[in-house]
Amino acid sequence: MKSWWPSRRAAANDAKLAAVEAAAGGAERALRRLEWTVIRRLDGLLQGDYRTLMRGTGLDLADLREYQHHDDVRHIDWNVTARLQTPHVRVFTEDREMAAWFVLDLSRSVDFGSGVKAKREISAGFVGVIARLLTRHGNRVGALVYGNDVEAVIPPRSGRRHVLHLLDAMERRSDKKERQPAQKGMTRLADLLKSAAVLMPRRSTVFVVSDFLSEPGWDRPLAQLVQRHEVVAVRLFDPLELEIPDLGLVPLTDAETGEQLWVDTHDGGFRKRFARLAAERETTLRETLAKAGVDTLELSTQDDLVQAIVRFADMRKRRVRATGASLSKAVAA
Repeated sequence: MKSWWPSRRAAANDAKLAAVEAAAGGAERALRRLEWTVIRRLDGLLQGDYRTLMRGTGLDLADLREYQHHDDVRHIDWNVTARLQTPHVRVFTEDREMAAWFVLDLSRSVDFGSGVKAKREISAGFVGVIARLLTRHGNRVGALVYGNDVEAVIPPRSGRRHVLHLLDAMERRSDKKERQPAQKGMTRLADLLKSAAVLMPRRSTVFVVSDFLSEPGWDRPLAQLVQRHEVVAVRLFDPLELEIPDLGLVPLTDAETGEQLWVDTHDGGFRKRFARLAAERETTLRETLAKAGVDTLELSTQDDLVQAIVRFADMRKRRVRATGASLSKAVAA
């Protein structure tokens, strides 16, 4: 009898897990594929035993010590520094758990893709990889899903099953779009960022995943979000949005409004004007993100996800080292 009950409970648990995975359907298959093709290649590249590129938080003061070149200037205790005439920093008992939010723009423009993959698939791949990497160590992830408006709020939780829930919500949003009429106007990214600021009470790591094809005015809410949270802009794009090849007479459709226009791409002047306007838009977007103070990961529909994330990780490490060195020189001066 003792050996029969545990096996029966295990079988019941397996049946429940199978039912959950069957309900997830495409989300389960997508996550398994990511675990085999991407996450295994990233193991050891983004984190060691526990240390990650993102930081946790702490509230309990543990100690005071002299400032070192890699310390965060925000932790300097200015009262102690003034008394001792030597820079000192506060050391906190660090919470190993962190919370991460994905602010997801799933408007119709992210359905575009000139090759095998659309921007939406790149977005889902990125979310699945980062969410799984974080939740494997007990960290929590949540999401805000935007379509025509903020349509879903997924509270932060941990575990593989929660990642499946998040991916399934993205997949259901995509299926829902096919049954809906075109959007009324462009994406309002400002509304999404304002909602994020209200719904995230504690300091978190926030990934804003969007193609940033939006009505203007989102730069101010983004800068306000940066004041409280660590924000990473994950910018999705397709190479065809930057330069149009000679394809002859083709119809171009605005994915968000449904407006259609026939253009002659054989016209060299048109292609040059398109490339110039696209370059100007690129410059403005990058300047806006830099001014807001966010790190930016650019994901093309033709990118290898592993290589893109590793490039971003290396960039963050170099920036942290450079910031530490400049602060050290400033304090020494």
